[in-house]
Amino acid sequence: MDIINGFIDSIKGIINTSGFVSNPWQNYVMIVISFVLIYLAIKKQFEPLLLLPISFGMLLVNLFPAIMAAPTDTANGGLFYYLYQGVKLGIYPPLIFLGIGAMTDFGPLIANPKSFLLGAAAQLGIFLTFIGAMFIGGLGIPGLSFTAPEAGSIGIIGGADGPTAIYVTSILAPHLLGPIAVAAYSYMALVPIIQPPIMKALTTKKERMIVMEQLRPVSKLEKILFPIIVTCLIALLLPDAAPLVGMLMLGNLMRESGVVSRISNTAQNELMNIITIFLGVTVGATATGSVFLSPQTLGIIVLGLLAFCCGTAGGVLFGKLMCKLSGGKVNPLIGSAGVSAVPMAARVAQKVGQEENPGNFLLMHAMGPNVAGVIGSAVAAGVLISILGPLVG
Repeated sequence: MDIINGFIDSIKGIINTSGFVSNPWQNYVMIVISFVLIYLAIKKQFEPLLLLPISFGMLLVNLFPAIMAAPTDTANGGLFYYLYQGVKLGIYPPLIFLGIGAMTDFGPLIANPKSFLLGAAAQLGIFLTFIGAMFIGGLGIPGLSFTAPEAGSIGIIGGADGPTAIYVTSILAPHLLGPIAVAAYSYMALVPIIQPPIMKALTTKKERMIVMEQLRPVSKLEKILFPIIVTCLIALLLPDAAPLVGMLMLGNLMRESGVVSRISNTAQNELMNIITIFLGVTVGATATGSVFLSPQTLGIIVLGLLAFCCGTAGGVLFGKLMCKLSGGKVNPLIGSAGVSAVPMAARVAQKVGQEENPGNFLLMHAMGPNVAGVIGSAVAAGVLISILGPLVG
């Protein structure tokens, strides 16, 4: 009889500690959301390198929350807790920027410096959303009250740059790191869905059909000097942006110098892939049901979407202005690439342009604003940190 009772108690213990009993209903909502994201990553191929690890991390933490548990005096922490320290301490974002720099050709930006203006215009969403979040915070709505540092962290989502959003939030509002990181990376992955309707609504068919002149060749010396000069200028003028911009430019210098191909290849392949996996699954693992399904988090998701839409619109509208001033030589679609989702936004501009004119090739023209957007979002991050950082306490 004791053996039978012990067996029954063991079965009860297994049932009581299973996810079916211990997990709250919110976790199951997040599990369904993770299934949708996995579907989009695999079936629709919406940036699967980002979306697949994020969605699976979301799935795993809502099935087994202890995987993100902090260590105690008697037990070690969960696997994702330790991997997440790279996000929390701001280690992964600069390493991602190193890989981006090593992978990216800055030639289109150097050949057409006016692209910097489009990249700057696409940061409009960051500052508009910062103002909007501050306004909402001042209304005193329960669950939707944001401080200035929190509003700055929400606004940076508009740059469509996950690493930058993580870096800024880890300094200004670390308690919001989970929802802001998930929002930033989700919108990056959904660029092919979000941007085209905005681009088409703000441009005419004639504008979308504009064929731009071929860019001038860029010398190797220009490509080598560019990252050095940019690093010096940014580090001196805006030190808070130096970690991100500096690593971005180091990666690009390694690429363009031609003398360190081994470490350049490592930065853009092995290192980039490893950091992407660690960052993706741990960012997804912050999206537990109890945290994610709250008024504040849902407000962040909505504001983040508005930030991204405003950033896209700002780039396109400035592209229209450049089109007018140049006598119709600039296709406004390339302005949408001013957000820093490299090279997704540039590919979207190319796709939308070719829908109207199959002989139109905008990719290289769009890469200029796209690279400028990466630099612009890092500069915007530095501005927000320098202004709002002293308010954190």
